[in-house]
Amino acid sequence: MTIDAKSPDEYIAKLPVERQEAVSKLRDTVKQNLPTGFEECINYGMIGFVVPHSMYPDGYHVDPTLPLPFINIASQKNFVALYHSGIYADPNVHDWFVSEYPKHVKTKLDMGKSCIRFKNINTIPYQLIAALCQKITPQEWIALYEKNTKKP
Repeated sequence: MTIDAKSPDEYIAKLPVERQEAVSKLRDTVKQNLPTGFEECINYGMIGFVVPHSMYPDGYHVDPTLPLPFINIASQKNFVALYHSGIYADPNVHDWFVSEYPKHVKTKLDMGKSCIRFKNINTIPYQLIAALCQKITPQEWIALYEKNTKKP
């Protein structure tokens, strides 16, 4: 599901009405809990939270003109998704999240490498997402990113 939007507000306004509240609440949860330094934007056609070029001039190795991505929120065809690069890059964060999830939601975790899929928008664990967002600072993300992508 591709949404052509120039801002996060426009992205949410273009969603089906039944998804707007959940995506808006997810966005607010991320914004309120991310450590200082991440910036909100639209990237890859989703709501994104990135390390800006002012903090990390190298940008994203796939396309250095883009800031370093960290979290994205998207409304897909059959689910709302939270993409969290730290879950993919840091086994400790991954394992913590996987062990905490059942304490917040009764249904099975539906997760890819960095993608957490919420098929039922009424069971999004906002408190758990808040705690996840607090786990990694921009500086820690840069260090982890470089450790995983830069060749010695």
